[in-house]
Amino acid sequence: MSATKFLAGFIVGGAIGAIAGILLAPKSGEETRAMIADTTKDVLKRADETVKEIQSKADDVVSDMQRKGDEIKEKLQNLISQQKETQEA
Repeated sequence: MSATKFLAGFIVGGAIGAIAGILLAPKSGEETRAMIADTTKDVLKRADETVKEIQSKADDVVSDMQRKGDEIKEKLQNLISQQKETQEA
């Protein structure tokens, strides 16, 4: 499952749950609007935290892949140098 699909599902699921809870609660209009505003802020905060977490993990993976790529490149260069040395000798 991609991070984008997970994040979209997280946001939509949270929004649907919040809306259902608000609409089914026996509150006045003013209380309901305040609750909607609070819930919206909470959902946006959680979504932002999730996005930051995903970005951090993606950055870690990219850094790891770059490091491994550099190691492979160095090993290949060493092998090529060794091959040239054995051919010249």
